[in-house]
Formats: sequence, C-alpha cells, structure tokens
Amino acid sequence: MIIMETQPFKTKPVYRKISGSLSTLLMAFDLPILIEKMKSTPAWTHGELNAMVLMKGPVKKIVLTALHAGTEIKSFQSDDSVTFQIIEGKLKFHTDRGSVILDKGQLLLLQEKTDYSLTTKEDTVLLLTIAKGTFQRD
Repeated sequence: MIIMETQPFKTKPVYRKISGSLSTLLMAFDLPILIEKMKSTPAWTHGELNAMVLMKGPVKKIVLTALHAGTEIKSFQSDDSVTFQIIEGKLKFHTDRGSVILDKGQLLLLQEKTDYSLTTKEDTVLLLTIAKGTFQRD
C-alpha cells in the first residue's frame, strides 16, 4: 500500500512567462517539462510516487502526481472535494458504489467525504485539484 503524500520537489516548477497586465492574474505551467523532471528524480527511479504542488491557497490546491504501474492506494477519504484529471496513462477509481476507468484527457469530480481507492496498471500522471466545500453543477 502506498500512502499518497506530496513530496518536496528540489527544483523550481517551470512557469511560462506571461507579459503585460495578465502576468499578475495568471500562472502557466509547462506540464510536459515538469513531468519529465519528476520522472528523472531518484525517488521516481526507485519506484516511489512523485507529487509536486503547483498552487496552494486557502481553499484550493493543485498537485501534479505521477504514479507507477501497479500502484494501489487503498481506503482513502478526502475531507475536501477533489478532481482527478488524467494527463498520461489510466487510473481505475473505486468507491462503494462502483468503479470507473479514467483515461488520458478525462476528468472525475469527487465530492468531499467519499471513501475511494485507486489502482494503476500503467504509469499514470494526473492533476489533482483539492478544494474546500462541495462542487456545484451549473
């Protein structure tokens, strides 16, 4: 069993410079470069989960996470709402109501206080967005 925790990342995240008045409103990340850097760390090469916090605020956090093939995270519950956006690979997501396989480009929204587990059969990279409160559909 792997406990999902964020690991400190030794290098600075790669931001794309945005010029003009938008620079105070926007942060852009070069995900392919960040993923390449994550996969070149000693932790990744030794089989460990690798995660990097891209943004952290009082009500929201965005985490880039890389999971090895065969990763299993059992019985996890978030007190916050979470999205899982698959960047590379596939993720099998389980709750007491059933399972779903998420593929590259797919997004899953999970309401707070939901028990779930995850499994991967291939290396998988995802963006987690963790937010206080309940997601609302418009």
